[in-house]
This record gives sequence, structure tokens and C-alpha cells, in this order.
Amino acid sequence: MYSIVDIETTSNGIQGNKITEISIFKFDGREIIEEFTSLVNPQCPIATFITGLTGIDNDMVRHAPKLEDIATRILEITQDTIFVAHNVNFDYRVIKHEFETIGIPFSRRKLCTVRLSRKLIPGYNSYSLGKLCSSLNIPLTNRHRARGDAHATVLLLQHLLQTKNAETVFDTFLNARSQQATLPPSLPMEVFEKLPNLPGVYYFKNNQGEIIYIGKAIDIKKRVLGHFYNKANKEIRLCQETHDIGFELSGNELIALLMESAAIKKHFPKYNRSQKNNAQEYGIFTYEDRNGIFHLAYNRLKLIPNPLLSFPHITECRLFLEQLCQDFELCPKYCHLQENTSSCSHYKISSCAGICKGEESISEYNKKVKDAIVGITSNLQNICIKEKGRHADEEAFILISNGLYKGYGFVPKDHSVQTIEELNPYIAPQKDNRDIKNIIATYLRKYPSKNII
Repeated sequence: MYSIVDIETTSNGIQGNKITEISIFKFDGREIIEEFTSLVNPQCPIATFITGLTGIDNDMVRHAPKLEDIATRILEITQDTIFVAHNVNFDYRVIKHEFETIGIPFSRRKLCTVRLSRKLIPGYNSYSLGKLCSSLNIPLTNRHRARGDAHATVLLLQHLLQTKNAETVFDTFLNARSQQATLPPSLPMEVFEKLPNLPGVYYFKNNQGEIIYIGKAIDIKKRVLGHFYNKANKEIRLCQETHDIGFELSGNELIALLMESAAIKKHFPKYNRSQKNNAQEYGIFTYEDRNGIFHLAYNRLKLIPNPLLSFPHITECRLFLEQLCQDFELCPKYCHLQENTSSCSHYKISSCAGICKGEESISEYNKKVKDAIVGITSNLQNICIKEKGRHADEEAFILISNGLYKGYGFVPKDHSVQTIEELNPYIAPQKDNRDIKNIIATYLRKYPSKNII
């Protein structure tokens, strides 16, 4: 037994989306057994563009029953049935969330007529309800009203039940392990099944093949599935637009981060926010005051012409400076970790030799600052980082030459490489930028001696 459902809403995102109309047809596969249709008072204003689309305005629902008034009726008609809708995850999530707000659990097995249609009647350019009904000669009246769309979905379901291999497909979709009800309506199961449980980057694409989101993961398949379970409004909109998912293996997290950063800057996907705005990045710089003392200081990166090192967050920047003070016996006051004080008294750093009290000469202190600067800049001059490859027979590498990121590559383990020049045939050349420097610097601070040549 099926309950075919359609709702109209105020359209304020899943968390704030309120039902304005609901229609449910109880259907046994051959005929309609029962129907329930009602306007619903959402107890909040309806957006003007929604009224333009559905014709439902605030006056129409002002005296309509609230959800709690019809909740028992909804539970009764859907009891022991399979919840069916065109793009089922939208209707089901809104109803489930609405029921949660009034303290009633709502749980039903579900089927999506979009996914069923893509599987049983492939080849159509669009699987929207209107386009499908037009292509299949299914009558659709009162479009964008709950009863009209729900009744058309009943007729579509009836058509699908009569297609070849319908029984097998329906059984597969209803299998709890199939994950069919979890996937976005327009994403083929075969695409999801091809995703590996390995490190790399993944690309969400829309119906025109445009990349709309890029992510990185240690386990691509598991991370992608996490998007489908996420109920945040942004994630739901992303999944609604997803028609395909591509991927590229990296072998390890570091190269995945580098791949992700480069891909975001190349494609600028609409759903990626990270690495688009560097306004809050911080950098370390040096200057000489009027007494001839060298300072190490930090500020927003956009205000520093020649930073020695950059950081994505101020906290990480200050922690690095604290460690630098301890390693080179510098003064917290002249590293701007303490302000408006005559001499340093840092709770954590006690290695200052007394430059702030006149107990250390300026020349001796400046030499330590210069040594610290050399330590900062030389660490990233010429290094090769070794990491895990994409499979057991290769190794990955990341190359920095003359302080610039050159790229990454993969070398077969049975190939002997003795010089930097011998890496050239294997490297994928990449552009250097502040985000890349941050990624590599963070890695080196986290793993100061891990497979670094």
C-alpha cells in the first residue's frame, strides 16, 4: 500500500519551511482507496513569490487548521504504507521536521518517483513532474497545488508499476541497504557506487555538467554520503542540484588538500565558500624601531607588503610566534605578544634574555631575530615531501623549490630517483599562492620531520 504525498510550503529552508497545503492519496497499486487534502495554517507569513507560484496567500490559510489539528489524520492515512513523492526527500523531511516540532515522531518507508522514473524509463531530458506528465500523456491539473501534483504523481506511479522490471526495481529501492532513498533525486545509484573509499577530491556536478561543489576526503564515498544525510539548508540545495559526481584519487590527505585548493580556484563552484575570501588571513613581518631593535610582528595579511609567513587564523599565528620566542630566546614584547608594557611578563614564555629591561645588547638581540627569520624562510626553500601514493606500488611527492610550490606527482616504487631533475617527468605543475603556502606550512608544523627531504 502506498501513500502518495505532495505539500506546498512557505519556502524558508528546511528548518523554517512550514506546510501551507498537504494532499495524500492512499493507493493500492490499482486504485485510490482514500484521500486527504487540506490547507494548513503555517503560523508565519507566506513569501510573495510563493503566492505567485501556488496561488496560496496569507488570507487563504488564516483560518485553516494548524498542523497539530490534522496530525492524527496524516498519521492514520499513512500508517503501514510506503511514503511516495516526486523528490521524496524534500516532502518527507519537511513533514518529519514539522511533526518533530509538535513532539510527534514520524517514520515511514519511502520511494521517490524521480529516481524510479530515471531507472525504469530512462532517456528523458527532464524528470520534473510537469515534463514527465507531458511526455507520458498524464493529465496534470492545478500545477503547484498539493492535490493536483499528488494526483498526477499517483498516475505516474501507476505507470511505473506497469513498466518492465518494475517489481525488481521497486524491491531494490525498498531494500534498507540500497540507500536509494538517501541519494539525491537526480543522482544515479551507479555513480555513487563507483565512488572509492580512498583519499582524494570529489566534484558535485549539475545537470549541465558544471562543477557546483568541490571537497576533499580521506574516504571519498563516506564523505559524500555525509552530504546526503546533512539537513543544513545549503546541503539540501546542493543535493537537489546534483546530477553527477566525479572524483580524483590523491593517495593522502596533503595532496587532497592541494588538489581541492587548486580546483576551487579554477572552477570557483557556487557552493564552495572556503578559499574565496582571504580577508582574515594573518602574516608575520619584521621591522626596525627608532632604537634600532628588530621586531617580529603580525597583522592582517592584506596590510603586510612582504610577509615572512602567512596563517589562516590569528590563533595559529600567535602560537607560532610563541614557539619562535621560546626557540630563539626572543622577547614577547618585541614579538608583539604583549602590548603596553615596559618589560615582558608573558605567562608562558620566560626565555627573554632582558632586551626589554636593558640587560641584553641590541646587537645580540637583533642577531637572534635574524637567526629566527632565517629559520622561518629557509624551512620552505627547497624541500620534497614524501607521502603515500594512490596504490601500494607508488609513492607521492610534493616539491618546493626556491621557496615556491612547484606541484605534486606520483613515482612508481621500482623507479630510482636521486635528484630533483629526475622528478620532472612525474610532476603535475601547479600554481603557488597563499592558500597553498598555508596548507604546506601547516603540514610542516604538524609533521616537522615526516618524510621530508
